Amino acid sequence: MKFTKSEHISSKYEQLEDKDLVRFYRHNGDEHAFSELMNRHQAKIYSYIYSMIGSADIADDIFQETFTKVITKMDDTYNEQGKWIAWVMRIAHNATIDHIRKQKRFVDVSSDYDKESNTDFYDRLPDEDLVGAQEQLEKGEAKTSLLKHIAELPEEQRQVVMLRHYYEMPFKEIAELTNVSINTALGRMRYALINLRKLFDQEKELESARYDQR
Repeated sequence: MKFTKSEHISSKYEQLEDKDLVRFYRHNGDEHAFSELMNRHQAKIYSYIYSMIGSADIADDIFQETFTKVITKMDDTYNEQGKWIAWVMRIAHNATIDHIRKQKRFVDVSSDYDKESNTDFYDRLPDEDLVGAQEQLEKGEAKTSLLKHIAELPEEQRQVVMLRHYYEMPFKEIAELTNVSINTALGRMRYALINLRKLFDQEKELESARYDQR
């Protein structure tokens, strides 16, 4: 999906926080304020949807559905005390999961995951440890390879990595959004990092083998 950035927005809007832009749009009908919100966040929202779906056409439809709901629900259901982008992400996430369920491709986490994630190890594992591991992973690998391998992860692991990677959501918010416990969200992240490391190692082995054959 090719995004078109609105060019006729005064630079003053770029200096405003999301909450101020939301207020201008809701209370004053300021379309430039909403356009600035779109400029800031549309690519990341679409990337999350696409990473979960894998089809550009379907991702386009869900993206349009998401922002149709955002526009129609902002006056009714959005609480200005919360983060606007977290609210939008919840709408995008729910629309994406609804589509996956309709296609009968949704697989929830097995009981094994819940058993694993409720061990003492996860109770002791701090948020910062997982974040640090992810940051080191991103620093050491090309972004394109990272996104490619994220798409290869199991669905529940892909969700938590994308929410953490793109929106820097705390695990408490990720758990609430995906309707699981914090320990389960932490567990999914840990398994995702392990699997990503394996995928990167496999990629390096293949590259090394191709180099040796030259």
